[in-house]
Amino acid sequence: MDPLPKPPDTFIEFTRRYPELAEAWRLAGEAGRRGPLDGRAGRLVKLAVSVGAMREGAVHSAVRKALASGVTREEIEQVIALAASTIGFPSAVAVFSWVRDVFDDGEPLSD
Repeated sequence: MDPLPKPPDTFIEFTRRYPELAEAWRLAGEAGRRGPLDGRAGRLVKLAVSVGAMREGAVHSAVRKALASGVTREEIEQVIALAASTIGFPSAVAVFSWVRDVFDDGEPLSD
């Protein structure tokens, strides 16, 4: 498994400014990872929650971390496709654009 990507500079700055919040965030994440889901499944769940909440920054983060954890582009695409019937077509297209932001090779998502 690859190491997690470096967080954005704004995140780093925020955590330096508010170290107690950063520690609480770390502990909450750690507590959430305890359980029967493996790391890949957990990353897909985090992506799905970010998609459903329509949080662009969270989608970017979830995609970066999922890719670093070995989740494939096709699996990420399926999360978007599964969410479409719940969040609606326009929202799914918006999420599709956010996911594409993260792919740095310029390749379009799979057909």
